[in-house]
Amino acid sequence: MSIKKPNLITVLGSTATGKTLLASNLASKIDGEIISADSRQVYRGMDIGTGKDLEDYKIPYHLINIVDAGASYNVFEYQKDFLTAYNDITNRKKIPVLCGGTGMYIEAVLKGYKLIKVPVNENLRQELELKTNDELEAIFKKFKTPHNVSDLNSKKRLLRAIEIEYHYTKNSEIDTFYPEINTLIFGIKYEREIVKKRITQRLKNRLDHGMIDEVNILLKKGIPSDQLIYYGLEYKFVTNYLLGNLTYDEMFTKLNIAIHQFSKRQMTWFRRMERNGFQINWIDGNLSINEKIDTALKTIDSL
Repeated sequence: MSIKKPNLITVLGSTATGKTLLASNLASKIDGEIISADSRQVYRGMDIGTGKDLEDYKIPYHLINIVDAGASYNVFEYQKDFLTAYNDITNRKKIPVLCGGTGMYIEAVLKGYKLIKVPVNENLRQELELKTNDELEAIFKKFKTPHNVSDLNSKKRLLRAIEIEYHYTKNSEIDTFYPEINTLIFGIKYEREIVKKRITQRLKNRLDHGMIDEVNILLKKGIPSDQLIYYGLEYKFVTNYLLGNLTYDEMFTKLNIAIHQFSKRQMTWFRRMERNGFQINWIDGNLSINEKIDTALKTIDSL
């Protein structure tokens, strides 16, 4: 994959690696604007649990707080919204900086997947509802190249994932215009044990600074508990704590483990991207923010 004359800068990495801080500061140096690539930061009112860190943004950002909490948002909608933001930024002669850790969203826009909007298949769902989670996982694994390999540890997510894969086996991809994306990719990387410590410390900070209250407010607004559980990770485990299904200690332990596992899946996705031809310029996470920015700028200037 050529990285000459990039028309998009991408900053990626697993959770708790400081992507937002680097992307925001880098964008401010190159007259850019951020396009978020986070599957949960699109939701309004889901701030602490998704780590929006809006105070880190020193420049305009896009695709954050664009749909109400309680809605379902998917990669098909993300790709359309990305194109709108991308065209807006480039038409104003600014540089788009894609930043996030949702590998499926990142790859969908960098590769220009021709995606289909997948409708609900009521007959298929009625059939699948009778199966256990283990049976559903076995069905999902039969698909050779699943489009969704993110957090599938709820029955609702598994049902939707199978529904999407089933639809793709029956329908060819639509042929729509998609601009040629030529990106320069930066990744932030730490040793695994350091990432684990950062995840645990960040989780403690979020719990100490209102994450439980945030979920409680969403529940009081009438958002169904099963929908919050569908969002996974923080919203799944904190909701179960508030419902009395978990003690605080059980919630913290299970959530901490789940985030560690999610971080590993993110890195697995990024390594697969590299095997498939994407060049990721990894930056040592232990560098200071100024050193990270200088490293990225030198790479950009060398093109």
